[in-house]
Amino acid sequence: MTALQKKTENPIAHLSAEDIEIIGKELDTIRQEVRDSLGEDDAKYIRTVIDVQRKLELGSRAALLVSMFPPAWVVGTVGLSVAKILENMEIGHNILHGQWDWMRDPKIHSTTWEWDMASPAAQWKHSHNELHHTYTNVIGKDNDLGYGIMRVDEDQRWHPLYLAQPLWNFVNACFFEYGIAAYDLELGKNLASERRRRNPEFRAAAKQVLKKIRNQAAKDYLVHPALSGPSFLPTLAANFTANVVRNLWSHSVIMCGHFPEGVETFEKASIDGETRGEWYLRQMLGSANISGSKAMHIMTGNLSHQVEHHLFPDLPSNRYAEIAPRVKDIFDRYGLTYHSAPLYKQVASAWHKVIRLSLPNGWLAETTPKNAPAQVVKLIRMTTGGKKVRRQLAKAAA
Repeated sequence: MTALQKKTENPIAHLSAEDIEIIGKELDTIRQEVRDSLGEDDAKYIRTVIDVQRKLELGSRAALLVSMFPPAWVVGTVGLSVAKILENMEIGHNILHGQWDWMRDPKIHSTTWEWDMASPAAQWKHSHNELHHTYTNVIGKDNDLGYGIMRVDEDQRWHPLYLAQPLWNFVNACFFEYGIAAYDLELGKNLASERRRRNPEFRAAAKQVLKKIRNQAAKDYLVHPALSGPSFLPTLAANFTANVVRNLWSHSVIMCGHFPEGVETFEKASIDGETRGEWYLRQMLGSANISGSKAMHIMTGNLSHQVEHHLFPDLPSNRYAEIAPRVKDIFDRYGLTYHSAPLYKQVASAWHKVIRLSLPNGWLAETTPKNAPAQVVKLIRMTTGGKKVRRQLAKAAA
């Protein structure tokens, strides 16, 4: 296994092949112990969360019926934002992972659940469960890494187009549910050629997405506002605001789990012949946690325990906090870095990486207040001078 980023110190150089397989066996033991202990308390947890979320959404939508009055608008918008976050993060995401299939409840099952998102559940399960969790942080295989639109590693060739990366990352954050639907469809690749555009499977999938978007838009931007009568426009604004808040929150949480400084990315070739222990190790190196309160963990869908989630994506999310100390102990005993920090630090770190990689390698680190004008001139030359100029300037910097 080789981390793609070129580092003076390989974070796993001290581990033998035997060490890696022992780590895998220890993690297998943790997983099996949790699976064997699942029971009524766990089932009660998810049913309670679903019940609270539905009552909160119903109460918020009731408040928005009179949202012409500002206090009702604020209460309804805040409540609906929280309800949508809960539905997506702690409920929908985790049910669709199959975390609660063991209950054998047809109403709370990965094969029957449909969530409040633009992306149909079946398509999301393929791109997320089957691809992302199999190829975590493997460049060119994991679309969740940079969402297929960003430069995510120093070894990716820089192009002036990446200067806009912070802007389109923010736009993607605001409309994240549609970004997810687009890369579930692999839209860029499938629209690139006539043959792909005419592919029956792609056309059928695109039709499903458009139908889901139409139904979601009708619910939030037509039916519910229409029920509000004189409060049509305030309710419309509240629903739009709640969707944007949900999108910004989920985007931030996911970025914190995959993109802070120090989280590793991997080459395609590095996973050839990958063993179970090596797969576990890649999850450990390619994930980061968010520290915080129990309420914050629930609002993130327990993706604040992203390390544990990537190691055990099919274990119920309410168990991640319980097993996190045991997982961290394995990190400590084997000399690995357990990335965990408060939300604001992880968000800042992830955005720092987005900005740093939008610029030529080393540009940000080399720039000081004293040499800023010269660095700006250099950036302009690299942006406008073509490939030859960029190669010359990069070689001179090296």
